[in-house]
Amino acid sequence: MGATADRSTARLGPSLHIKGEISGNEDLLIEGSVEGLVQLDERKLTVGATAKLTADIIAREVVVYGSVKGNLRAKDRIEIKKDGSVNGDLTTARIMIEDGAYFKGSIEIDKSGEKETGGGSFAKTSSSTATAGVGPKTI
Repeated sequence: MGATADRSTARLGPSLHIKGEISGNEDLLIEGSVEGLVQLDERKLTVGATAKLTADIIAREVVVYGSVKGNLRAKDRIEIKKDGSVNGDLTTARIMIEDGAYFKGSIEIDKSGEKETGGGSFAKTSSSTATAGVGPKTI
């Protein structure tokens, strides 16, 4: 989660519970609970370890450490970290699911976002370990 500190990131703390729609033009770290829609078209959403989202998510990049029930659409990439949990369908150009993560749903690789980001080193359907860690699964 240290990578979120390189530019200003808005933060919803662990005691906050939001029902409705969140939209904006800055990176966001959610540590509380959200029900509804989270739309950050050109930004990064980080779902913290204590977060519980029952929401559809639209962002440039999504990193999940906590729990998400809903569909995720990311223009660039989606990462589900080892203690993360996602129950929903994913649409993205690149995906990374670490060992120990929980995922239930379908994955659609959207190559249209890939042209804008230069293709990425780990997309498509081949398997490689392009990121450090305990053997993430790359699709």
